[in-house]
Amino acid sequence: MSDALNYLIKTRPETVGHYFAFLKECGTHLDPKTRNLISVITKVDAQTERGFRQYLGRALREGCSPMEVLDALLMAFPTLGLAKIIWAVDIILDMNIPGFAPETITQKVPPAPVWRAIAATKDIADGEVTRTECDGRGLFIYRDTKTYKVFDSRCPHQNTDITELAIQGTTMTCPKHQWEFDGKSGDCIKKGKTGLTRIESKVVKGRLMAFW
Repeated sequence: MSDALNYLIKTRPETVGHYFAFLKECGTHLDPKTRNLISVITKVDAQTERGFRQYLGRALREGCSPMEVLDALLMAFPTLGLAKIIWAVDIILDMNIPGFAPETITQKVPPAPVWRAIAATKDIADGEVTRTECDGRGLFIYRDTKTYKVFDSRCPHQNTDITELAIQGTTMTCPKHQWEFDGKSGDCIKKGKTGLTRIESKVVKGRLMAFW
């Protein structure tokens, strides 16, 4: 949300509040995927980068595939035009979302989830958050004795990758908008409300495995 909107909310809540109530009611009969795809298109039409990144992340979390996002943008070509679609794709490429990689998105059948070895348990410190990467995906690992939790390292706000430098104790802070996450639970504890995506995991013969 812009500083100007925050200002109007504080100074004229009785007026601006009706506008946000109207927006909240719109789309209540649409499924979440469709509602968020429409929001993605509106942000591209307005060329609002922050909003586009935010609603793109929401659409993906609601189950939209990368190809569905591209379809929505191309279907809106009559109103968006090529320049705005290119603007949006440039931002998508800058976000480096694995699902949009050309070799992945052009596959006719999405690759089936598989178990992947991400780390040796002896290399994961107890009571700490460890960041690692596997097959191009950043991961946070929290170990509590023999219990392990694995989280995607991307912030759910605008899909920004949170690096190892962002770890302070068991707290991770997104460098873009300072959303803070509890490494023990993955919960967002400051700024936002949506936590990190947890990934199914298990230990096999001294190796921590993750499933995606």
